[in-house]
Amino acid sequence: MKKELWVDLRPWRKELATAALESGADAVVVESAGEMQKLGRIRTIARDGDLKPGRDVYEISITDKKGEQEAASRGGNAYVIVSTANWTVIPLENLVALSDQIIATVHTREKADLVLSVLEKGVRGVLLQTDRPERVRELAAAMRAIPASVPLIPFTITEIRAVGMGDRICVDTCSMLNDGQGLLVGDTSAGFLLVHAETLVNPYVAPRPFRVNAGAAHAYTLLASGKTAYLSEISSGDRVLVVDEKGSGAEAVVGRVKIERRPLLRIQAEAGDARVSLIVQNAETIRMVRPDGIAVSVVELKVGDQVLGHAAQSGRHFGIAVKETIIEK
Repeated sequence: MKKELWVDLRPWRKELATAALESGADAVVVESAGEMQKLGRIRTIARDGDLKPGRDVYEISITDKKGEQEAASRGGNAYVIVSTANWTVIPLENLVALSDQIIATVHTREKADLVLSVLEKGVRGVLLQTDRPERVRELAAAMRAIPASVPLIPFTITEIRAVGMGDRICVDTCSMLNDGQGLLVGDTSAGFLLVHAETLVNPYVAPRPFRVNAGAAHAYTLLASGKTAYLSEISSGDRVLVVDEKGSGAEAVVGRVKIERRPLLRIQAEAGDARVSLIVQNAETIRMVRPDGIAVSVVELKVGDQVLGHAAQSGRHFGIAVKETIIEK
């Protein structure tokens, strides 16, 4: 689940509002949405805003168990901004266990780090109260940099074969990706291979560091939330999880998706009892990642080679892992 950064603009301060907008904050709390709307598009919490106090958002100051219980009950169907004069972890642990709609009021990055990691899950987001625009920028940068850790293991290639023509999908992000980075993609939800971004020079086309030629239309890609999405369902404005060879990553905004009919390869691999397969375009520019972090073209892969991937729980319902009898093959 993406962690949200809200900024408190009560009273109105234009320089703080500008910092929130330019830093990519998710929402601002204002007395009136009008001034904010003049600067740019961002979700507002106000009587005339996108989210309305007392209906979509509640603010509760926790001073005793009663306040904690009220916040928990409101958090079933609305955001709840919670604050206390002296933060302790225990009330937040209780709230996080009961609701995923808690927004914790903070004044510093250190306090934000604490509440965003409570019970490992963390609160839904933070409401930053500050008079200093640089604190908004600092916290926004820190939250964007929080990695989604995905354990990667070496898979041994067991089969590579051409399977004919089909629709393959390039995911063009709004980020310049680095060597070693790519998307985790798989034919089933039981396992994913790390498909490298087009960052490398080759004789055929210029590098496109924003692009991952990810795989066939039916394939899954793993998201930062732990959910999956079909490549065919991804569109401009969505967020995907970019992972490097060490398994750390961050979300990237999708700028465009290109679907074109191309010759395809099916790659199968295994790691112990884990099995994974992936259908990708049959072209030199599509690369996997070896355990040493070096990208290798799919046309150079051989049975017995190792590439990095992720073994996951099999079985998904609308992208969410479920424990039920689901067979994918």
